[in-house]
Amino acid sequence: MFWPIVACILLPWLLVYLGLHVVQRGIIFIDIAMAQMASLGICLAVLFHLDLQGWATFGIALGFTLIGGAIFSLTGKRSSQIPQEAVIGISYVVAAAAAVLLLSRAAEGDEEIKNMLVGNILLVTPHEVWKCFALFAAVGVFHFLLRRNFLLVSFDRDAAYQKGLRVRWWDFLFYAVFGLVVTSFVRIAGVLLVFSYLIVPAVSSFHFSRCGSIVEPVLGQSRIQSSSVAHYNLVMNAVFMAPSPTIFKDNFSLQR
Repeated sequence: MFWPIVACILLPWLLVYLGLHVVQRGIIFIDIAMAQMASLGICLAVLFHLDLQGWATFGIALGFTLIGGAIFSLTGKRSSQIPQEAVIGISYVVAAAAAVLLLSRAAEGDEEIKNMLVGNILLVTPHEVWKCFALFAAVGVFHFLLRRNFLLVSFDRDAAYQKGLRVRWWDFLFYAVFGLVVTSFVRIAGVLLVFSYLIVPAVSSFHFSRCGSIVEPVLGQSRIQSSSVAHYNLVMNAVFMAPSPTIFKDNFSLQR
């Protein structure tokens, strides 16, 4: 029981930061769409009986997320008749339907569908935790070094265009790194928990602050983690999602 708690404390910090970019860009469901694409790659590995912890499975899942990142960066035009959220929704539905179709042809399909949604974080190993943490630390350093352009593209796209940035390429770079993070974490925690850590703290922060201060997401993350630990003895991994609504309940009660 020790390492699942460590995973809940060490790993979500980067998801909380990336969630700020996602919410500010107004593409709320891109995280669950890319997480579903990563799950589609894992489902393909299940069908071919590959080692789910091996590099081949990771490469397939990452490949699907990079395809998604390319699609989203191409459709995220400055002015378009088709909202990008529509493209994201279609991508999610197609990926989810394809995953169910693939798993229906596998003997252990029902179990894998459950793992795809809620993960098996209760069975995480120390090797998985430290490998994922090292990757997240590297991605964090990468984002810190390029933070000005990433923040400009996410928080003020018009200024990014005026500055002459190749916004579409920066979008793809963001989605590629974002897909790498999602691919790594979705194998441990599942699609639902990835969505929760990305969106709930960021939305909670913007509820309090117009400028999206980084302090509030960290507080929101801490509340999710502490609540998760309190409910840790429950059997289903999905209970880690249960604390999420409490953030909104507490937030609005404080407003009163």
